[in-house]
Amino acid sequence: MLDIAAELRRWCEEGRDFAVATVVAVGGSAPRQPGAALAVDAAGTAVGSVSGGCVEGAVYDLCRDALRTGQAVRESFGYSDEDAFSVGLTCGGTIEILVTPVPAADTRLRPVLAAALSAAADGRPVALVRVADGPPELLGRALLVRPDGSYEGSLGTGTALDRTAAGEARALLEAGRTATVGAGAAGGRCGEPVTLLVESAVAPPRMIVFGAIDFAGALARIGKFLGYHVTVCDARPVFATARRFPEADEVVVDWPHRYLDATEVDARTVLCVLTHDAKFDVPLLERALRLPVGYVGAMGSRRTHEDRLRRLRDAGLGELELARLRSPIGLDLGARTPEETALSIASEIVAARRGGGGLPLTGAHTPIHHDLSARMDMGRIDSVA
Repeated sequence: MLDIAAELRRWCEEGRDFAVATVVAVGGSAPRQPGAALAVDAAGTAVGSVSGGCVEGAVYDLCRDALRTGQAVRESFGYSDEDAFSVGLTCGGTIEILVTPVPAADTRLRPVLAAALSAAADGRPVALVRVADGPPELLGRALLVRPDGSYEGSLGTGTALDRTAAGEARALLEAGRTATVGAGAAGGRCGEPVTLLVESAVAPPRMIVFGAIDFAGALARIGKFLGYHVTVCDARPVFATARRFPEADEVVVDWPHRYLDATEVDARTVLCVLTHDAKFDVPLLERALRLPVGYVGAMGSRRTHEDRLRRLRDAGLGELELARLRSPIGLDLGARTPEETALSIASEIVAARRGGGGLPLTGAHTPIHHDLSARMDMGRIDSVA
């Protein structure tokens, strides 16, 4: 539900009664991942989505029912169920939905959700833990967890489960991940297992575009569309101006390698080198390919690429480091214009992040919706998004 935090915070501030339906598990070709939410207020206003349109009508009705009964429920929709076909889930996937009423008069759950929504809407890191499966009386109970591990609220079964949940949430928050976590029988009624949904809200990932050229302008626009915090960096002040790149969050005048040395990056950061000038990109790539970032791509012809590799080897980079370089940058779309080239680069970034092959889906026998993170060893994590 943190994906619609800004709107739900406003609803809380206005004192609206509402119910929120959240995807807690998916299987097969489900279009949305755990954490995706649809909320409905007492007047029937809806925000968000849980299925890209497949089961929105049925989930909307579940939210209205939850507002009327005051009871949290968990429902499943799968393509093998007759109900799934009747509501439109014909894509071959399954989704598990947790529906939780959040009336204004609730003094236990509502303050925790309001605090989490406010933090997420303001861009402050926070994790929200909710009971996604377990004893019916615990469904929807919530715990807010901060980066330092402190928390507020309770999952309703005592401090043991709260401490366990806070530890799991802190680790996921550090990784910027949303996941379901099996808590075993910790605190559960009569040893009944409890499954927790941990939603992480973190600052948007960074896209740093080096080279203030027309292609950079198009890439900044599509980067913002994809949810990145976009920085354009170039050593030439006449080209690196906010007027030329209005969609960028910041425009930096500095030598690219010097800026990279001074700025913060992480595993979600993407670096796009569009300078295709050895005096800029070789010292920059020498540093970039040694950093734990998610993507490094460089523009240039194949001839430029071979010359660049030679220079980087001379600078001391090994073959494993060079293998991380995406060059020539982008997927083969036959792109010509800056906008088409930006789409090509963005497509490669998404494919690298999600584990896609960059091939046409027509005639393919690979999953439509898949994620590299789902194949990572995450210990006790059952599913990730």
